[in-house]
Parts: sequence; structure tokens; C-alpha cells
Amino acid sequence: MIAFPHAKINLGLYVTSKRPDGFHNLETLFYPLPLHDVLEIVPSDKIRFFPTGLTVHGEKANNLVLRAHQLLQEKFTAVGPLEIHLHKAIPMGAGLGGGSSDAATMLQLVNDCFKLNLTKEKLADYALELGSDCPFFLQQVPCFATGRGEILEPAPLDLSRYSFLLIHPEIHIHTALAFSGIHPEIPPVNIKEIITQPIADWKTTLSNIFEISVFKAHPLLRQIKEKLYACGALYVSLTGSGSTLFGIFPKGELPELRPDRTSQTRIP
Repeated sequence: MIAFPHAKINLGLYVTSKRPDGFHNLETLFYPLPLHDVLEIVPSDKIRFFPTGLTVHGEKANNLVLRAHQLLQEKFTAVGPLEIHLHKAIPMGAGLGGGSSDAATMLQLVNDCFKLNLTKEKLADYALELGSDCPFFLQQVPCFATGRGEILEPAPLDLSRYSFLLIHPEIHIHTALAFSGIHPEIPPVNIKEIITQPIADWKTTLSNIFEISVFKAHPLLRQIKEKLYACGALYVSLTGSGSTLFGIFPKGELPELRPDRTSQTRIP
């Protein structure tokens, strides 16, 4: 069985309050992008994991794909060992949700492979055990997200008439850095209202709160944002807590832009 986990960007990202459980309440809009990993599973006599493509960092035991399989294997005796092939095209630690998407897709594949007949709601419960944004990747549509990112509401937004340029610097943003200097607050303008406005107007109303601390620590990111606007972007933002920046351009008008120490993905 094979599937294609997709990436996401955040349109607006606000930290609204600190929770008693140590997490933070957020408000954002998750928007899926046609940038995909490839995940294939085959029943096997023991667990085998074959990553290809972009380097998969970290300890094997902490890989979200393997953790997703292990989670359902612990819950259901019907779940057996698998040979797992993961081809990474979504950069890791980039704010694009690649690991979370892989994990959610793995839950779906295991559910189908072993005929567990789990509902989407139950899969979302398991996905939340793996990561706050994992439940979104069981969806195929843009969603407003609140809570830890798991409370989802489909959003009436279609950006298929635009092109995207993603710039991914060779910078790893630590979570502690991203949250440093952040003061939780309700966004001044509701995201639901902002997305009804022309995209060019988002520049002054739709923001990612993590840009405050991340840009201070890494001025290169601010420079890239300014460069994207100078090249004709209608809207530019950090996604997640970084370090990827995305620019939304009129369809077919992506510039040739090669900032130093970065890679880029073009979605025409």
C-alpha cells in the first residue's frame, strides 16, 4: 500500500494562552500544499524501515512513522510487522509538518492494511497522541485550528489560482527560541475575517507571532521575507515556528530567486 503525505503552511499563527498541561493554545489556518513525501508499507515477518530522499534526522525509535505503527500495534493484536519505505521530499524541521503528515498517513495505512475499521474521529484521537498538528493531516482541506492545533474547522479558502515559492534556509529553529519573548494574546483581527480579504491586504493584517523571536535571532530570514516582497509576492510569511518562508505570487509569476544557504521549492 502506498500513500503521499502532504505538506502544510500556516496562514497566520497566534499563541493565545498558556494551558495548565504545559502546552499553548493557538489560532491558525492550516493550508495543505501539493508537496509530498512517499510512504509505502508491505506486510513482513519483522519491522524494517528504509528511508530515502532527504536525510531523516534523529533516533530511529523517535521516528513518527514507526511510532504511529507501534501505537496501533499496541492497541490491536491484528496489527503485524511491516516493511516501511519512506521517501522524504518535505524538509524536516521546516514548519511544513512533514513528520506529522507522515505519522497521520501511517495511521491511515495501518488502519486500511489490517482492516481495523477505525473512524476518522478515532484516528484523530490516536494522531493527537503523536503530535498536536497530526489530526490535521487526516484532512485534505484547509482548516481553522484552535486548541493545541487539534480543534479543526474546514475553511472556505482556495488558493489554486496562485503560485507558491518556499525558501528553506539551512537553519534549525529550536522550540524554546521560537517561544522566547512571546506574549500570548488574542489576534487583533480574526483569521476567518482576514481570509475573505484580497491576499495583497494580508501583509498588514495576517501575521505569524513567531517571526518576532525567530527574525531577531536569524536576520537572514527577515532579509528573505523582504526579498520575496521585492520580487512581487502578494503575501510572505514564516510557516509554523520556521524556518521555511513562503511567498504567494500571481499564477505563473514565480521569480528566479536563489538566496545563499537556502533551498527552494516551487509550486507553480
